Amino acid sequence: MQPLAERMRPKKLDQYVGQEHLMGSGAILRNIIESGKIPSFILWGPPGVGKTTIASVIAEKLETPYYALSAINSGVKDVRETIASAKKQQFFNSSPPVLFIDEIHRFSKSQQDSLLLAVEKGIITLIGATTENPSFEVISALLSRCQVYVLKALEKDHLIQLVDTAVTKDHFLKSRDIKVTEYEALIKFSGGDARKLYNCLEITINSIPDDHPLIITNELVESSIQQNIQQYDKTGENHYDTVSAFIKSIRGSDPNAAIYYLARMIEGGEDPKFICRRLIILASEDIGLANPNALLIANNCFTALEKIGMPEGRIIMSQCVIYLAASPKSNSAYMAIGKAQDIVRKTGGLSIPLHLRNAPTKLMKELDYGTNYNYAHDNPGNFVMDEYLPEELKGTEFYHSSNNPAENKIAERLKNLWKQKYNF
Repeated sequence: MQPLAERMRPKKLDQYVGQEHLMGSGAILRNIIESGKIPSFILWGPPGVGKTTIASVIAEKLETPYYALSAINSGVKDVRETIASAKKQQFFNSSPPVLFIDEIHRFSKSQQDSLLLAVEKGIITLIGATTENPSFEVISALLSRCQVYVLKALEKDHLIQLVDTAVTKDHFLKSRDIKVTEYEALIKFSGGDARKLYNCLEITINSIPDDHPLIITNELVESSIQQNIQQYDKTGENHYDTVSAFIKSIRGSDPNAAIYYLARMIEGGEDPKFICRRLIILASEDIGLANPNALLIANNCFTALEKIGMPEGRIIMSQCVIYLAASPKSNSAYMAIGKAQDIVRKTGGLSIPLHLRNAPTKLMKELDYGTNYNYAHDNPGNFVMDEYLPEELKGTEFYHSSNNPAENKIAERLKNLWKQKYNF
């Protein structure tokens, strides 16, 4: 018998629950599906929120051939064979076949490259599903050909609706005398994941003989799940909450808490590369110029992990996490680029000062490109006081030094060079 989660998978658009920002009435993805003109796109979100279901609903709606591959056990050969089969299924004025690739972030560059031509020529409509940030995991050439839609963890009302529908509509469950009086434990263990919710519900129901009335309470759910914890889930933890606590513990300079959450992620089967990428980001966002070595340590941690692998890689990550947590903190680089991007969005492409422009041709030189540029290395101390910002932004401050030993030295040097211009 199929698992409850598979039996309850929606077959039609109107049966879909959750993701109202994408699939609700008048929402962007629903409008696209109803129009019948489906572009290639990538669905990014946590497990069990409906990524696979969206792809199957689209295939049903379009009445077009549907192919599904899992990046875990598919290679370039499988992709090419599927594309060749899809090409044979194309008919005049018909929608191209849908190719759904689950966990597309696990595809190598060569595997992703093998999709490019088919996507570009419209041989297939690609729908990729990923739990990882596509910006890091999907090659830019493929990403540029796909819209990215972000899915969210299911909310309490969605989960309650799924439970009620399962006990009243499922062919096997509706024949039993099932009454749900409390939902909190089911919701807690699900972590916003419909698949976990159904697994939890099924384990609870199976813990009671068929000939007994079944009243589902929080106590019954918790006792059933504790007895079947390995069957249900390795960790029972919410992926995003754990990562958030991990990052905030390092930012808060608490090595003990940071190592604890690292251990929870490792024991929960989290991808070590995902953890290392988060450490690299944090090294610049939260430590930055207070300790520039932090970025080197984090990047070396990622490289070492790739060479060593697990389980020994956990020791390397532990060393890195303790170092980052104990390091002085500064978000000045993070704040500086944020402010600069905000200014760029507001002001657009302001004119580059003429003396800073490149002048590779005679015409450009005649237009005064590069004229009066002062080469810093021709001056004492390899510095010349000049204006480098566009005229409209003269005097604008983007970088503001944080108060820590390393940046205090940077601030002192800038003050000595620029006098009042960099008077932090």
